[in-house]
Amino acid sequence: MKIIKVLFKISFVFILFSSCKKEIKQSNKVVSVNNDSMFNDEIRQYYFQTLDSTAHYMKRIDTLKSIEENRSNFLESRKWYKYAEPLLIAYDYENYLSMNAPNLLKVEMEDATEIKKIKPKSYQVLEEYLFGDETISNRELYRVYYYLQVRIPFVRRNHIIIKQRDRHHLKMIRDGIVNIATKGITGFDSPILANSLTDAVYNYETIKKIIYIYKNTFKNHSLFTQWITEIDNAISFLKSSDFDEFDRYSFIKHHTNRQLELINNTATDWNIQLSQSRALNPTSTNIFSETFFNKKMFSMPHTPETTEERVNLGKTLFNDKALSISGTISCATCHVKEKAFTDGHKLAIGLDGTPLQRNSPTLVYAMYQKTFFYDGRASELEGQIVNVANNENEFHIDLNTISKRIEENPKYQRLFDSVYNGQINHLNVRNAIATYIRSLTPFDSKFDRNMQNLEKTLSKEEILGFNLFMGKAACATCHFPPTFYGTVPPKFDETEFENIGITRTVDFNHAVIDEDPGLYYPFEVEERRHFFKTATIRNIALTAPYMHNGAFETLEEVLEFYNSGGGQGLGLDVPYQTLPSDPLNLEKIEIDAIIAFMKTLTDQEY
Repeated sequence: MKIIKVLFKISFVFILFSSCKKEIKQSNKVVSVNNDSMFNDEIRQYYFQTLDSTAHYMKRIDTLKSIEENRSNFLESRKWYKYAEPLLIAYDYENYLSMNAPNLLKVEMEDATEIKKIKPKSYQVLEEYLFGDETISNRELYRVYYYLQVRIPFVRRNHIIIKQRDRHHLKMIRDGIVNIATKGITGFDSPILANSLTDAVYNYETIKKIIYIYKNTFKNHSLFTQWITEIDNAISFLKSSDFDEFDRYSFIKHHTNRQLELINNTATDWNIQLSQSRALNPTSTNIFSETFFNKKMFSMPHTPETTEERVNLGKTLFNDKALSISGTISCATCHVKEKAFTDGHKLAIGLDGTPLQRNSPTLVYAMYQKTFFYDGRASELEGQIVNVANNENEFHIDLNTISKRIEENPKYQRLFDSVYNGQINHLNVRNAIATYIRSLTPFDSKFDRNMQNLEKTLSKEEILGFNLFMGKAACATCHFPPTFYGTVPPKFDETEFENIGITRTVDFNHAVIDEDPGLYYPFEVEERRHFFKTATIRNIALTAPYMHNGAFETLEEVLEFYNSGGGQGLGLDVPYQTLPSDPLNLEKIEIDAIIAFMKTLTDQEY
């Protein structure tokens, strides 16, 4: 056994650091703009080697072996999986999602006749089974590890690293860097062992390997040296402390953002351009900047270009009460700018003062979601507007009547002439309002400005709060930076829903589950009862009361609820709760720090 382990380690070191002879042999390889990468073979071989090692140790897990031996083989397999992870994310994302899934039932609901309930079979599940407190049957353990034993060789056989171009490999590096900062160092996929920092080291070793493969292509050789120095520094930083004490603020500010700069410099050096048709802006060098996202990719296909004129028209429509049947409410009735586009009420107020079903969510940064409303019943902002117009307790008006009212207003005739070539119809009306909402992404809070090096004003308490939020308190495993919504990095193509067992009131000593069924409807799926979309914490100091039912008035109450382990932690029967029920054991000084950090996310204009 020891001989095999030594051979694997020697093999990895050999492939990770190219020999002088190999570098000479590759000296005639160059980066290409329009052709397949000359480095595909070598990158593919490295990918194979990591997957083969991943599979080797997974194959050694067996119900007939001791728990100690299975744990040891799991850790070795997972280490090699983490070496492969940046390539999996880039070139086999669906298998990455499957192999890295949290230990939560996945329910896919296309329509009432096609509802799939999928039990996960992933590394996260296996970690909980092998290292958790609960006793797991051999049959259940076998179900998970056997799937991985079969799946990993399948991934290798069906790889697609064949015709990639060099820009694809550079984007792979970039996505790997973003994934580490926004999800990897949060504990998202190491729920029991909290091995996230070590996992990030393995990810960086692979990024370093790819950079070494491209060593002789750098026109500016000092850029290659900068890369290696920066990766080594990032790895040293990751190894410098344990999970709870890790300074994520400094890591992202001084390492992640520096690495994004190196991506840009490398693209220039190689004379290539990264694709503009993805969720992230490839030229952005700061995760907490408004330029980080590619806004076009968070809009409907063929959406008209965002212009100042369209934003201003949308703002006017947003505030116009004539768009409701009674002429008494507008979008701004429930979304007040001074309250970060919420309304301060426990439940939103509709026509004739009628309380609506749920609390008014903020619209700031709302565009960076893939579904809208707490129950996700709209898939884009334009669709959300349709729902509000048709709701009998809200605007209660059909879209054609809205268009007619606008058409009869001379002011709007002039505006639509200049913005939409005089075409007043519900499509353009909805687009204008949605365009205004999409403009509400300032990224100019105190925290953002510190991350952007525009000021140096964060206190030690506020920085501690961010580090706790991203680490020990596990908040960022659902509220992903930089938007702190539930939209999942690094692709940002899915918005998560969670069941945290929200109570009806803040009386935690006599807790009662809130009756709102959430995602249970429209298909009546019991496994989705009480699920709601993860909201953002940006501008949270202005958006009380909190939760879909407005049950909590203060951030202290919110933190007390989470610190208790949600509904289950309070003793409620919440069968499909996604929030761990174990207490977080946060001390008062830590809770105060987290709240102090969250208050730094208030944008200056609010």
